[in-house]
Amino acid sequence: MNLRSTFFIVFLFFLSISDNYCFENKNKKPQLIVAIVVDQMRYDFLENLSSRFSEKGFKRLINEGYNCKNNFFNYVPTVTGPGHASISTGSTPMTHGIVGNNWFDRKTNRSIYCTEDGNYDNIGGDDYSGNKSPKNLLVETFADLNKINNSDSKTISIAIKDRGSILMGGKNADAAYWYYGKDRAQWITSTYYMNQLPQWVENFNNEENLVKYLEDWVTLNDISTYENFQIDNNNFEKLFNGKENSAFPYNIKELMKHNECFDMIKETPYGNSMTTDFAIEAIINEKLGKRDVTDILTISYSSTDYIGHSFGVSSVETQDTYLRLDKEIEKLLNFLDNELGENEYTLFLTGDHGVLEIPAFLSTSGVNAMAVSESDLKVQVLKKLKDVFNLDFYNIIDSIDNNQIYLNRENILSNGISEKDVIIEVVRILKSFDFISEVYSSDYILNSTKLEGYEELIQNGFHKKRSGDIAVVLKPNVIFYDGKGTTHGSGYSYDTHVPLIFFGCGIRHGETLKITEIPDIAPTISDLLGLEMKNSTGKILDFIFE
Repeated sequence: MNLRSTFFIVFLFFLSISDNYCFENKNKKPQLIVAIVVDQMRYDFLENLSSRFSEKGFKRLINEGYNCKNNFFNYVPTVTGPGHASISTGSTPMTHGIVGNNWFDRKTNRSIYCTEDGNYDNIGGDDYSGNKSPKNLLVETFADLNKINNSDSKTISIAIKDRGSILMGGKNADAAYWYYGKDRAQWITSTYYMNQLPQWVENFNNEENLVKYLEDWVTLNDISTYENFQIDNNNFEKLFNGKENSAFPYNIKELMKHNECFDMIKETPYGNSMTTDFAIEAIINEKLGKRDVTDILTISYSSTDYIGHSFGVSSVETQDTYLRLDKEIEKLLNFLDNELGENEYTLFLTGDHGVLEIPAFLSTSGVNAMAVSESDLKVQVLKKLKDVFNLDFYNIIDSIDNNQIYLNRENILSNGISEKDVIIEVVRILKSFDFISEVYSSDYILNSTKLEGYEELIQNGFHKKRSGDIAVVLKPNVIFYDGKGTTHGSGYSYDTHVPLIFFGCGIRHGETLKITEIPDIAPTISDLLGLEMKNSTGKILDFIFE
């Protein structure tokens, strides 16, 4: 055998080893899926703050993971409950049924909260904070699917907000934990999941441990390095009780005397720090990722939303919160690397919705923006209806939720008027307001096919039994909101365009400008695990895989 032949045989041998390794690596399932949802994170936060992020937090996810740069919500309303439910189930409110954080229930004739369930008791906290379950979620999550196919696996969900935790974990989660801080600081749950808190949670809830998250809030970096630092004290932002301005610094221990005690933690970046530390304790004590099955850990960072509502997109407070969150992502990644190994976990990060800049702030820049009171609009609509039908219609509207109007059908009939006629008039009246772009009846939304644009977003977010009778589309940069601060919920890009980054085991490095949608996440993760989500309306993003 000559030298060339020998070299060729050796080359084939190593090629076969390499091929087998690649095949095994491609089909290797991660020991842990970590789902991170950042509450109220617009995509442009990643780009606008990129020069100030470290190399080991958000930048590491982008540089080593796969960045879907044009990722959007494909429905309205863009709020927390539906956001988490859509991420976890791979479907929209039309399918999973979580049409808002709250909606009007015609059977009980009252507004209900998306995770309320009086059949279960609170473990920690109080009745209001703890009587919760995923009962209102109509389909399975990717964690449910994993649990059904791997009964030994664990699902642990964590968020300051109960809905951020419960709706990610699904119906088969081993535990969902959320935060309570009105009279003491606690991570709590409900009897849906367990009969008592594990000892490690009790240990974490020790006041001496949690009081460290009440340190003064000062800027991470010199305040002169933040955009708009010159107007840190302004009249657009909400004020904490006990503070006369909205400027740094914030003496948290003093302010908690005037606000809801330990609830102050969630309204500062230290709420995110507490969330990271609690998640790390969950990994350690539940032995997640170390049990020869794929476990699921969901983490929702809620403090970004509380701060964003109060201070707005361009505020020093919001910038500082994301710079500090970058450090939390770095801390979590370092822990996962050391605890499990870099190729033993898969992580994705996204947002549950975006947000509009504070309208009052936009107005100072010449943008036509405004906040409208829902209650004032209701009064005006009822007054105009009275003029049309010459009847007192004070009880004709049951509720306005999620930019939808719920009519009281019984009261309409008792006045001898057809529901159709009332809807026609309400639609006409609403269209007369210059801050409203369009108005649709539920019949139009439910019975139309091949809708496009904003109409399709409404239809994807519309559930026949839970949505209203009339859907209202506000013009861009207009919100339903009372008081200072801002909110979200629309189908415009500032509310729908959020990050989506995949990272870790089985994920190749890259980026795409292709349009991806929130319901694509769950079937993609399921496919990585060799599972199929039958109720998902999303598509598998197979181009992210190695």
